[in-house]
Amino acid sequence: MKYIFTQFALLFIATQISFAQTANKDVLKTANGQIEIKPITHSSFVLTYNNKTIYVDPHGGFDFYKNETKPDVILITDIHPDHLDLKTIEAIDTSNAIFIVPLEVSMQLPEKYLSKTTILNNGQGVHRLDMFVQAIPMYNLPEEATSKHPKGRGNGYVLNIDDKRIYISGDTEDIVEMRTLVDIDVAFVCMNLPYTMDINQAAEAVLEFQPKIVYPYHYRGKGNFSDVNKFKELVNTENQNIEVRIRKWYPNN
Repeated sequence: MKYIFTQFALLFIATQISFAQTANKDVLKTANGQIEIKPITHSSFVLTYNNKTIYVDPHGGFDFYKNETKPDVILITDIHPDHLDLKTIEAIDTSNAIFIVPLEVSMQLPEKYLSKTTILNNGQGVHRLDMFVQAIPMYNLPEEATSKHPKGRGNGYVLNIDDKRIYISGDTEDIVEMRTLVDIDVAFVCMNLPYTMDINQAAEAVLEFQPKIVYPYHYRGKGNFSDVNKFKELVNTENQNIEVRIRKWYPNN
């Protein structure tokens, strides 16, 4: 009897773990399938579509990715270590991966990755693995050469996958290039002072370009976290049709 109970308990625990791992993924239905969306940490997440896996800004160490399918595409937005983390990139299996990066990121990649790296400048795009990737500006306001994120150095991205358009803000403020986006199905929008923008700027931008779904991400600031619940309130008070998805991006938040 004790053996049966132990086996049952182990099965229950395994089921709960499996459920938790599945529950951590969101599913976006497309015309011809589905896109799985999995938050990882801070600025990093994993997208899966049609048996292809996309890592966005992988960083934070191998443990965050040890249970993930190895990447087919790695998108990197900027040179800062919470976006370009060479130690993490070296630790994960990138044998099948292509890299899509800004020029200044490519200049910091080890030579062994360069043969499978595509460089995109702001405004450029490329077709890869049945999707179109467009580089979008990301920068601080006011525009100054000494800003943490000068215009032209890093990339936000719009991914066109099947019939869906997914916007990744990178490190930016509520710039005109964000506010004038159209037909965005999912948006990942940063909000952390003093590096990017506050929740009010982020909410105002989101209300202007009106994505169907928005994930507040990259919201750890200097010693604290942005109030993403207040961000949701700001958005939904004005527009209840925008779905704000608050997910767990940090262990202690």
